Amino acid sequence: MLYPIGIQFFEDLRTEGFVYVDKTARMYELTSTGKFYFLSRPRRFGKSLLLSTLKVYFEGRKDLFKGLAIEQLEHEWKQYPVLYLDLNSGEYDSMESLDEILNLALLKWENEFGSFEAEKSPVARVTGIIERAYKKTGQKVVILVDEYDKPILNAIDNEELQGKFRRRLKSVYSVLKTQGNYIRFALLTGVSKFSHLSVFSDLNNLEDITLKQQYADICGISEKELHNYFNDSIKELANANSMTYDEACVKLEKLYDGYHFAPNSPGMYNPFSLLNTLKSKEFDNYWYRTGTPSFLVKMLRTKDYDLRNLQLDRLPAKVLSQVDSLKSSAIPLLYQSGYLTIKSYDEDFKLYQLGFPNREVEESFMQSLLPLYTSGDESDSTLYLSRFVEYVKAGNADGFMSSLKAFLDGGKYALAGELEKYFQNTMYLIFSLMGFHVDVEYMTSDGRIDIVLKTKEYIYVMELKVDAPAEKALAQIDSKEYELAFSSDERKLYKIGVSFSSKTRRISEYKISPL
Repeated sequence: MLYPIGIQFFEDLRTEGFVYVDKTARMYELTSTGKFYFLSRPRRFGKSLLLSTLKVYFEGRKDLFKGLAIEQLEHEWKQYPVLYLDLNSGEYDSMESLDEILNLALLKWENEFGSFEAEKSPVARVTGIIERAYKKTGQKVVILVDEYDKPILNAIDNEELQGKFRRRLKSVYSVLKTQGNYIRFALLTGVSKFSHLSVFSDLNNLEDITLKQQYADICGISEKELHNYFNDSIKELANANSMTYDEACVKLEKLYDGYHFAPNSPGMYNPFSLLNTLKSKEFDNYWYRTGTPSFLVKMLRTKDYDLRNLQLDRLPAKVLSQVDSLKSSAIPLLYQSGYLTIKSYDEDFKLYQLGFPNREVEESFMQSLLPLYTSGDESDSTLYLSRFVEYVKAGNADGFMSSLKAFLDGGKYALAGELEKYFQNTMYLIFSLMGFHVDVEYMTSDGRIDIVLKTKEYIYVMELKVDAPAEKALAQIDSKEYELAFSSDERKLYKIGVSFSSKTRRISEYKISPL
């Protein structure tokens, strides 16, 4: 089987024999029931392939759709002029870099449909191109924009440059409204939807289908599609890893499934990670390797964000779908970028509960944040984390606290902010990466425990004090009788008092008292 990894052109996919998960019925529904659309999906989720498929469809190339659902649905197969703008390429570190990409696209269209010398600005040129394309072909124009927001995202930490990008793109995209009578269909795709001074502020004719149940599966691979197209591949994967078929299915689901793009919608697999796994017959964090979320990490770092809220915050749809800049909440951008997904929906209050879609994303994202709180040396981090796992599982409280202290001693500690939150974030990251259940500020009848770590056989209750003896932290656990919250639990309990220095931002001492 030929897996379409990195294949973004529908024509290549069909002519060279790559497997294609048929989305054409959903695509036909989209094109036959509306005109102007916006769709947000994470990177590497099939947006470019969707646009490429639409391009070929509107070019009337029926031969490439043989055997697909749309072959029976479409009866006219008209040929329309298609303007395809791909903003994936380019560094976008200056206005010149954006203008160069736009100019190349405009020159290509002008070579095909003609130009007028009086048309100087990008918006004037696009306007003229659309009118001439319609008059030359007798058919209305199709406009497809891939990664409309790439320049804006690249400049998210440069407000001045981002503002220039917004204004330029806003003027270009405005033709979707002013030239609407010449347009047959338009779709803009990207990762995010920006609100403040938005490129969409004048485009009230765009229908946002990002959170629509109807199109929740238009990108990605569903459970049904996985088994319809890749059942033999799963068997090969299982054999290569000495697993049963069912075990392989469970692991694929745990690692790569879990994306929900509408309330109560079916889970979608990340196609990039899934296809790489089936091809290589090795489980790994493929999607995360394709790009580092530097701008996301920047946002979290700037705000001294409480990392537990990544999966606790509830947001209305309006907030969830819009982002302004680094001053915005990080949560909507984390959702739109694919690091968080919809877990539940409160119908009464119209609020979305978010969470990590799967283990691949959670583990990789935590790993990328860890250098903010520790030494930043990946090899050291891996070594220490492996020791933590051994000590914590074995009930060796002194061993894991000693390793933790040494681990944090190597930190650079450039992060400013609340020391207690800083320490809790560090512990949350480390224990989450180890796959343990960790609660921060665990509620009891008499107060909140700073950290509770649970394994199959042990419970570690930790209390933090800043610039105070560790003995005082232990005394608080005893005086408030925190252990009573676990009195009915058969697991062995350790009480740990931790003293954290505001000067060194390190653990100065710790005390352990087994119950």
